[in-house]
Amino acid sequence: MENSTLSLMNRDVQGHWVRLETLTRVRWLAASGQVLALLVTRYLFNLDFALTLCLAVVGVSAASNLLSAYLFPRTKRLSETEALLTLAFDTTQLALLLFLTGGLNNPFALLLIAPVTIAATALQTRSTLILGVGTAILASTLAFTFEPLRLPDGALLLLPDLFRFGFWAALVIGIAFIGLYSRSIAAEKQTLAEALLATSMALAREQKLTDLGGVIAAAAHELGTPLATIKLVSSELIKALDDPELADDARLIREQADRCRAILHSMGQAGKDDLHLRNAPLRAVVDEAAEPHAKRGKIVVVDFAADHGRMPEIQRRPEIIHGVRNLVQNAVDFAQSQVWVEATWTETHITLRVIDDGPGYPPHLLDLMGEPYLRERRGYSPRSDSRPEYEGMGLGLFIAKTLLERTGAAVRFGNCSEHGAPLGVPGEPCGAMAEVRWPRSAIESNARRALGENAPIGSGTS
Repeated sequence: MENSTLSLMNRDVQGHWVRLETLTRVRWLAASGQVLALLVTRYLFNLDFALTLCLAVVGVSAASNLLSAYLFPRTKRLSETEALLTLAFDTTQLALLLFLTGGLNNPFALLLIAPVTIAATALQTRSTLILGVGTAILASTLAFTFEPLRLPDGALLLLPDLFRFGFWAALVIGIAFIGLYSRSIAAEKQTLAEALLATSMALAREQKLTDLGGVIAAAAHELGTPLATIKLVSSELIKALDDPELADDARLIREQADRCRAILHSMGQAGKDDLHLRNAPLRAVVDEAAEPHAKRGKIVVVDFAADHGRMPEIQRRPEIIHGVRNLVQNAVDFAQSQVWVEATWTETHITLRVIDDGPGYPPHLLDLMGEPYLRERRGYSPRSDSRPEYEGMGLGLFIAKTLLERTGAAVRFGNCSEHGAPLGVPGEPCGAMAEVRWPRSAIESNARRALGENAPIGSGTS
């Protein structure tokens, strides 16, 4: 569900990324600069060219701005195709202006790179390639076909062929390099934004479930006494009433009170926020995180080994539960038959390891594990026959890593053969391993502090 939602949001955002007003503002700035450059060139440097025709070309750009402002609202956002056509129009207008003013002999030909850079930042790769190739073709045409500038004495203002060829080569290479570089940065930023959005959605869902559990638990706890009183009084009334009808009514009251208690009990543990649920023993938190994946056809073994003292009680935070749950899910997805979830602790740290007996992480991706959208994963699809729906893009591990690091943990990924076998089964074959290590001070609860009275959800208690 999360992946589908993100895909739809991604298509919507990419399809309407650029505001028309933004490109219109840039075009006004460009038109103003073009008019100023034309006038300075003609009247200050006395170069001869078709000024009227050039001003007409600039006028077409200004007219398109006025027309778009009249036809569309200021909040108009361009689709992918509309943005591409707009940038293509700007590139063509600039190329025509350069054709009338010396082609690549005009140093302002460098500005041909600007629309390609905008496309690389705001549009998809396909649109960027189309505009980049088109711009390179226009630049190549301007290298051979143009109206030359003339000096005041009538002589042609031309660069040597070698310089003009070098300028053309630099321009084409600049279009390719700057476009590719800008596209790479924009794609990485967009990918990270999508992954962080998925993380926020996952955390919000886990927080909502946690709050609901606290509501039900507090309701069951605080309604227990009045329901017990109702049951006691109704039982006494049944004994004291001689009228059978009134006795039946009292009996019905008792039955309904029992039913209310049963309903609250069956709803689980979640009004008010039950402060007792904010902390729990380490085992309880790990068991809660692993439980949804314990019945998926793989054996999930939870093991604890203390290096120092009794089991710590930690904060029952949604980030911890959802982060560990994602690690267990990933291990179950790739395991052959068994997954180990093991925890150890010392005076200063708590360490959790999730190990599976699958093929392990691809060696060439070990340094990238925990990054979102690992597209380099093609060519490596462990157990793809049993998991055809799994795309292996690394988003789950990224969410887990991000959430756990927010709690103060250090997360690392490796293969079990490099870091030892699971606890208690030294000879057992194992594959991938995810290790989470917290300072105890980061997640350990203060068991000696009085909890106080339950507070309403959202009141800011912690």
